[in-house]
Amino acid sequence: MASSGKSSTDLTERVADTLVPILPVGSSILLGLSGGVDSVVLLHLLKSLSLRYSWRLSALHVHHGINPQADTWAVFCAELCVLHGVTLQVEHVNIDPLRSLGIEAAARKLRHDALTQQQVDFVALAHHLDDQSETLLLQLLRGAGVRGASAMPAIKHRANVPTLLRPLLNVPRSILMKYAQQHALKWVEDDSNADDSYPRNFLRHRILPLLEQRFPAYRNTLFRSAQHFAEATELLDELAQQDAVGAIVNNRVDIMKLRVLGVVRGKNLLRYFLAAQGAPIPDSSRLQEMLRQLCNARQDAQLCIDWRGWQMRRYHDHAYTMPAVPLPVDFTVIWHGEAEALLPQPHGVLHFEHATGQGISLAKLQLGITKIRSRHGGENIRVDNARPLRNLKNLLQENEVLPWQRDLLPLLFCDADLVCVPGIAIASSYRAQPDEVGVRVVWRADLNAKCIRD
Repeated sequence: MASSGKSSTDLTERVADTLVPILPVGSSILLGLSGGVDSVVLLHLLKSLSLRYSWRLSALHVHHGINPQADTWAVFCAELCVLHGVTLQVEHVNIDPLRSLGIEAAARKLRHDALTQQQVDFVALAHHLDDQSETLLLQLLRGAGVRGASAMPAIKHRANVPTLLRPLLNVPRSILMKYAQQHALKWVEDDSNADDSYPRNFLRHRILPLLEQRFPAYRNTLFRSAQHFAEATELLDELAQQDAVGAIVNNRVDIMKLRVLGVVRGKNLLRYFLAAQGAPIPDSSRLQEMLRQLCNARQDAQLCIDWRGWQMRRYHDHAYTMPAVPLPVDFTVIWHGEAEALLPQPHGVLHFEHATGQGISLAKLQLGITKIRSRHGGENIRVDNARPLRNLKNLLQENEVLPWQRDLLPLLFCDADLVCVPGIAIASSYRAQPDEVGVRVVWRADLNAKCIRD
């Protein structure tokens, strides 16, 4: 009994040694709780440590609805959290729109999205040493590069989302099982884990037991390999940061500077750029083809490369990336003076702010019917009483509005007069005088969630 108690204490202290230098007193930690033995063990450990170090612990269970036992698992997690005095949130997600990714990948993405959207300091996941070995082998079998072969990081700092922690990443599954048995913990079993038609399960049940017979230390060996790949990834990122100076400005890539880097460094810079924009990283062959098209297209070509719901576009001498740009729709919305006009997707929202002597004259707008509509082409606006009407197409080009954004831009009319192009121009005859009430127009586009003001 003495040895089993020591094992339990050792694991608790190992996790404490990992987390205490990272988590300040009072930190909020959200545990991803599936109900399986790994997350149940981590819940037990974190509850003990949170009392010791004054951490605020909560849990989230993602209900995919795939398995017939999904409701039972959610109930089990709820009862377990009540037992531990831990707040639980159950997040229901729909996997159907992502089935093209494969069930495993789709479920993983939905879990990740649900966890990272929570308002906490840290998210804790129960991945362990066996998971790391499986992930590394799967990545290598898929032909992953250095970044993919670095597998899962123990700590992942990201902007504007909680820091991701895997405090059990260097702990083998066998130790977790012993801990669970010592503490008489209960957990649920996912019967799909026995289905070796899934690549991870095939490795776990067919390949790794054979590997262990010949290489009993393979888990630690592969863990070290993943760390080597992670270090190499850091070096590649440092090189990309150096190459990015002057090459990536205002979230766009200078094609001329990309071209002189050559294939290898050019691909590395594109990976760095895509990761910074939150875009999925294409495989090596697709990335190389992306680089070739960007560098070889004519300067006037409006290149668009689609992959996994994202687009890489070239306009003049720069490359841009974004979620796939939705097609504009034809619409007309009458404005009755409300503070906000919700436009049909994907045209976003127009906000109207009253400001004395700024924006559009409210009195003049009230003389006619004010409407917001989509761009049809051929519109003109007079921005200077001393100059002729300006063609909207030319005006947008001069203001460097990107081609794929132009048709999403809502236009404000009073009767037949084009009064305002948000962020670009106000018709001179409709500008508010210094002493009168004006309306400032703010466009928030769905495409990039940026405000464009007048």
